[in-house]
Amino acid sequence: MKKLIFLLLAFSVFVVPSRAQSVDASVSYSYFRLGGSGGINQNGVSGSVAYNPNRWLGIVGDFGGYHASPFGVSLNTYTYLFGPRLTLRNPSKINPFAQVLLGGSRITAGSGGGSANQFAYSLGSGVDIGLLPHLAFRPQVDYIGLETSGSRTNCTRVSAGFVVHF
Repeated sequence: MKKLIFLLLAFSVFVVPSRAQSVDASVSYSYFRLGGSGGINQNGVSGSVAYNPNRWLGIVGDFGGYHASPFGVSLNTYTYLFGPRLTLRNPSKINPFAQVLLGGSRITAGSGGGSANQFAYSLGSGVDIGLLPHLAFRPQVDYIGLETSGSRTNCTRVSAGFVVHF
């Protein structure tokens, strides 16, 4: 995993910068389904920061925290993911994107129930709908896979929030 993150960072250094450089920052409410059917519904906040060296490519850092209290036990999931985002920018105010992110997650249970770290990956897409020159509404859907000791937990994240383009 360290090698893959290093390759992504190295790739971002060698991308030829253009005058279209920009930075995006977003904050969203997120519904997070931990596991498939029979899983746990969590609510929380996610956010991302993306450096866009040109009009179509972005290097993204995505972070989230989600909470639930099944059976009265506090359950928190935290995600930290990094990778490329491809955006179709066009003259309209609607700009769809797709992203593939890699990183990790941490799940904590109760006040002494323990915690676990996992490798995490995400495949997702969304759309930025322009509201003002530098402000957009962003709905987004992601599949997030959590890998631990040979087992996989399939998760879904549905988010809605705002993004500021700098």
